[in-house]
Amino acid sequence: MGIQRPKGTQDIIPGSVEKWHYLEEQIHAICSEYGYKEIRTPIFEATELFQRGVGETTDIVNKEMYTFLDKGERSITLRPEGTASVCRAYSENKLYALQQPVKMYYLGPMFRYENTQAGRFRQFHQFGAEVLGGEDPMVDAEIICLIWELLRRLGLKGLEVQINSVGCPKCRAEHRTRLQEFLHEKKAGLCADCQNRFSKNPMRILDCKNKTCQTLTENAPTTLDTLCEDCSTHFEKVKSYLEIADIRYRINPKMVRGLDYYQKTAFEISAEGIGAQSAICGGGRYDGLVAEIGGPPTPGIGFAMGLERILSVMEKQNIQIDTDPVSPIILAALGDHARKEAFKLMSDFRQAGLPVIMDLLGRGLKNQLKYADREHARYVLIIGDDELAKKVAVVRDMRLGDQQEIAIENIKTFLIENNKISGKEL
Repeated sequence: MGIQRPKGTQDIIPGSVEKWHYLEEQIHAICSEYGYKEIRTPIFEATELFQRGVGETTDIVNKEMYTFLDKGERSITLRPEGTASVCRAYSENKLYALQQPVKMYYLGPMFRYENTQAGRFRQFHQFGAEVLGGEDPMVDAEIICLIWELLRRLGLKGLEVQINSVGCPKCRAEHRTRLQEFLHEKKAGLCADCQNRFSKNPMRILDCKNKTCQTLTENAPTTLDTLCEDCSTHFEKVKSYLEIADIRYRINPKMVRGLDYYQKTAFEISAEGIGAQSAICGGGRYDGLVAEIGGPPTPGIGFAMGLERILSVMEKQNIQIDTDPVSPIILAALGDHARKEAFKLMSDFRQAGLPVIMDLLGRGLKNQLKYADREHARYVLIIGDDELAKKVAVVRDMRLGDQQEIAIENIKTFLIENNKISGKEL
């Protein structure tokens, strides 16, 4: 057996990649409409960025990062998520000097050493958006609206927005104390991860998926119980803006998100009919993150969704994606002289924006016509010695089954006028 792709990766091959193109086009379109600009950050960063930005108590940093020493003995990590990199770029490139807020989005591969299973990969792709420099609750609502509208356009069914407020450092300190007091006598029954979180980040115990931990925290104090006045007012305004936008939501007081940098608003969006792991997108506010990684104090909010996850949900919900390519024009040439003339025509047609391909293997006419049929071609241009002598080409309409001779010098005009070079009409 030959060399195979690494575990947890995938080849996105022709026939599948067109679905990715469709999804990416929808993402670019809606981000443009909402005033978000694309940002592209390095695939690897200094490990310290994620230790400080994502949080040393998180599973990502503790268990899942691809970290190595480069030849300069620097600790480098393949990015496991996008927010920390965007915040680093915002600070390093002094984007805080621009008109605020700065609204950015990204598309690209992320890397986590996870247990591979259906829909989970070690190299996966995320779409995320970040708004930096805006603390108004309207910013929180707008970014949720963007996600909702994208998923609506994609045709996803049974969508639900879950929201919570995880407070700020001021009111979280009180919640931490009350939660530790509540869990003190229950600590021995918690899973190993939650026992470790008890002293470092007890709030995350509320979000544990272990059934025993869920039972033990059933009546635990939530962050909503200890919100300060500022956080409470912010949360009420977020809810009111969502109601204005006619977006249904459910308050989930135990949703705290998995990363240390979240403050105030936290949210997830789920879809129906896709199993227990129904969340397809998550995010929240992280007002202290830019300062944590060495930048100026900057409010921020963002989200991320996995493209593999979205495509899987679309498939499970039987949402069809039109992946039929533009029907090409096929040049069928017979003989060396005709092949040279056809190659010249192909170059001319392509400069005019016409989708045209020709046989590259020197096959006979019968096989070239079979090739055209497999490619769903509308027109086949047949050129041989007889046609060259008359300076014409036989233009066969594969849909209608008829053909005609057209002067070579007029073929380009004929094709443009008959097809308008429009989408999938060719």
